Amino acid sequence: MTSSDGRAPSTRATRVRGSGGSRARTRAELPAEAAALVAAYERHLHAERGLSPHTVRAYVGDAVSLLGFLYSAAVAGAGELADLDVGVLRAWLADQRSAGRSRSTLARRAASSRTFTAWAHARGELDFDPGARLVAPRAHRALPGLLRPQQANSLLRASESGAAEQDPVALRDHALLELLYATGVRVSELCGLDLDDVDFDRRVVRVLGKGSKERMVPFGQPAERALRTWIEGGRRLLATESSGAALFLGAKGRRVGPRTVRRVVHAAVAAVPGATDMGPHGLRHSAATHLLEGGADLRSVQELLGHATLATTQLYTHVTVERLKAIHDRTHPRAQ
Repeated sequence: MTSSDGRAPSTRATRVRGSGGSRARTRAELPAEAAALVAAYERHLHAERGLSPHTVRAYVGDAVSLLGFLYSAAVAGAGELADLDVGVLRAWLADQRSAGRSRSTLARRAASSRTFTAWAHARGELDFDPGARLVAPRAHRALPGLLRPQQANSLLRASESGAAEQDPVALRDHALLELLYATGVRVSELCGLDLDDVDFDRRVVRVLGKGSKERMVPFGQPAERALRTWIEGGRRLLATESSGAALFLGAKGRRVGPRTVRRVVHAAVAAVPGATDMGPHGLRHSAATHLLEGGADLRSVQELLGHATLATTQLYTHVTVERLKAIHDRTHPRAQ
């Protein structure tokens, strides 16, 4: 392989860019100037923007990938941060597409790169912001799989039946399923809940969402009953000195993790005849859609779910319209 000027890429450049290498190795092989910039960017995302660790990892990983591409011999004439322009951004995304990355992944990485270049420009590292000129394909947003209201009721009745035996893990599973469906919270938000985040008098839960934004989300009587039974019965049987104030605990007494919650949801959904396999995010989609189908307005659902923009919440209106069309096609005498 040769670059556009006919020279073979150096071994180091190939390693930096190599699609088979890990992001950690790529980061370690960046020039000192670029490595320091990535470290400063990471601190900015953590301390100033307050993003979640998962989001920070994704943003930093994309910045490392972009800089590794920039400093590699694959970009003719490039070799330092000042060479980062919209042409390099487009070439980087084209390289990602050639590697088989999906449309949604490309859209996410384009948005991530714009965040990085805007920050670098504001910091004075770039004379202009090349990301402002980047136009990337929109992510394809497929309609999510959903539970029908009857299926959601079946899932929770089965869970309640299992909890009737008073096994502490079964009590926990029923409580977290009820709360997930009642509130539509994200799995990370559920796992982060503490005991004092639950206000039984007002029947609301305080949730710390993306960007450290706090919101209050109501829940109904079934979730209240399940939570009280878990806290007063099951939780005290699992609690240890390491439990702290965590609302939901794992079998060993530590704060429950997302992997455990996903396993619980998948198992519960699998027991519902005809239900599409889904995890906690599927319950979130289902809760939002059922709210809209029940007459809730879009702004209220946006607030409940903690969406930053109304456009994200509008996805659920498309789900509802598709269902209405299906019902119309099936039942209206003049539909065919």
